[in-house]
Amino acid sequence: MTSPQPHGQFTSPGEVRFIRMLPGPIERIWEYLTDPEKRGRWLARGSIEPWVGGANRLEFHNTRLSGQLEQIPAKYAADCQDGCGFTGRITRWEPPHVLAHTWDETDGTASEVTFELFPTADGVTLVLTHRRLGGNRDLQISVGAGWHTHLAILLAKLQGKTPPAFWATHALLEEDYAAIIQQ
Repeated sequence: MTSPQPHGQFTSPGEVRFIRMLPGPIERIWEYLTDPEKRGRWLARGSIEPWVGGANRLEFHNTRLSGQLEQIPAKYAADCQDGCGFTGRITRWEPPHVLAHTWDETDGTASEVTFELFPTADGVTLVLTHRRLGGNRDLQISVGAGWHTHLAILLAKLQGKTPPAFWATHALLEEDYAAIIQQ
């Protein structure tokens, strides 16, 4: 797939990082990370307690993000019908610059996602790092493609454009991330 946005980089084993330029101001981007309704437009709905140690609930409805009716691919449908969720804890809360939280997996492990925001003359630089993904290649492929797709949807929403269909985009990007991880 030829993506208009750069692919995430696997910066160390079990860690992927994305850098995106977003239209600001920084407070607007912070709202899209922390307001459950706005976060639900591009990633996941769910409550968030705004302090270190607070609970963070992510309720995914990926088929509803683009306004295009889509089927969940069979390999994801068994584990996650539309509306599956994850709970974690806030590990950093530094408005409007840094948000980090754990992402508790069904197998009892927890990875961690960090969003860092840097205002620039042209907007806001977002650096998203997902750590502690473990050595499961399929999980890393899915996470890389997933974040890439969610960030494309975020950018489209911020620009007032129609976002790409989540599952169709994700499927194409999985091929890219499979090749990246083999390198």
